[in-house]
Amino acid sequence: MKDLFFALAAHAFGRLRGDEVLLANFRGEVSDFVRFNHARVRQPMTVRQAYLTLQLIDGRRHDRTTLAVSGAREDRDAIDAAIFAMRADLPARPEDPYLLYSYEPASTHTERLGTLPAPHEAIDTVTAAAQGLDLVGILASGPVYRGFASSLGARHWHEVDSFLLDWSVYDSGDKAVKASFAAQDWDATEVARRIDATRAQLPYLARPARRIEPGAYRAYVSPAAMDELLWMLNWGGVSAKEQRTQQSTIQALVDGEAALSPQVTLREHTAAGLAPAFDEAGFTRPPVVELIREGRHAGSLVSPRTAQEYGIACNGANESESMQALELLPGRLPRAEALRALDTGVYVGNFHYLNWSDRSAARVTGMTRFATYWVEGGEIVAPLAVMRFDDSLYRMLGSELEALDDQTDWILNSGTYGGRSVETSRVPGALLKQLRLTL
Repeated sequence: MKDLFFALAAHAFGRLRGDEVLLANFRGEVSDFVRFNHARVRQPMTVRQAYLTLQLIDGRRHDRTTLAVSGAREDRDAIDAAIFAMRADLPARPEDPYLLYSYEPASTHTERLGTLPAPHEAIDTVTAAAQGLDLVGILASGPVYRGFASSLGARHWHEVDSFLLDWSVYDSGDKAVKASFAAQDWDATEVARRIDATRAQLPYLARPARRIEPGAYRAYVSPAAMDELLWMLNWGGVSAKEQRTQQSTIQALVDGEAALSPQVTLREHTAAGLAPAFDEAGFTRPPVVELIREGRHAGSLVSPRTAQEYGIACNGANESESMQALELLPGRLPRAEALRALDTGVYVGNFHYLNWSDRSAARVTGMTRFATYWVEGGEIVAPLAVMRFDDSLYRMLGSELEALDDQTDWILNSGTYGGRSVETSRVPGALLKQLRLTL
């Protein structure tokens, strides 16, 4: 893939005229997908795809085209046609006052090769471990590629191996345990152990569901549920543009009018994730960007356009200024003691259907889901009937945050729309003094 990308980029640069500048971005993957149903293979397939995005710039006018490429001769013909069409279109386009791209002829190269399973090996491991279970899920495994090159001499390449096994084990009806396991090196023993851990929860799900009245309850929020909460900040929270225009969902935190718990340190940790350390304009990303430090606002994600508009430094954020490698630093609560520390209350296995119920107050609403339990005396008593919560991040990560786990889970976004995601997070579970359940 690397040779394909740089060969096509070189061809495209050779078609430029005068003062034209061309930016070339590449994304591709070679992925094995296996879908499971009732712990048996439902659909195996391999996907190989590659896309080249060309941005032609002349002065402050620019145009962009994305092409599917394969290495065939037709790729070069398509590039020639795309550049011809963009060149013809540029005079009719308005000048863009916020256009900004890297002029530096920088070069970076990342290849993180893992140990990935052959499809038959993965199938044997999963089906053996899940024997007798109603397991449904998907395995996605293989290398993902990103590249950037410019006619000004920049060359960046990013290639990482990873796999994600995402599955649910059903007891009956909507009673299920959901889990996922992602890494760069396949470990059949660990896969089997994690599937066995979901199996071990089925006796709890078989008990009659407990219904409780709406109200505020002591709660332990699992890493998977915390992950759902924190990704809400990508929806207008950590963006420099949103903060500059006073529209951030955590604006009170940004303005110093509110604070979270001193236990909360949130950062974009690119060096520990799967996302590339460069953006689509050729700027490199720092290894770490602190966003919240010990409960106080510490920074934001700045895209080239926002940097140009407000005269601030760009830190390689994408156009949506969203996190790609979220990390919430762990706390001091031993995870093995989480239920005992909870004592009596709600163990939240997962949240879903999250949305902002009051953006200005950073209030989130959603539903509990999958293996959410009522706990008494540090012991699981019964599965909890599905309930809606509505609470503010200023409470859940602030006044009501009692403790964070002493370890984090590495979670890979399971999205495959248009291609496998490279968004990752490292998050601990959280013990809350109160979580507001509304119905």
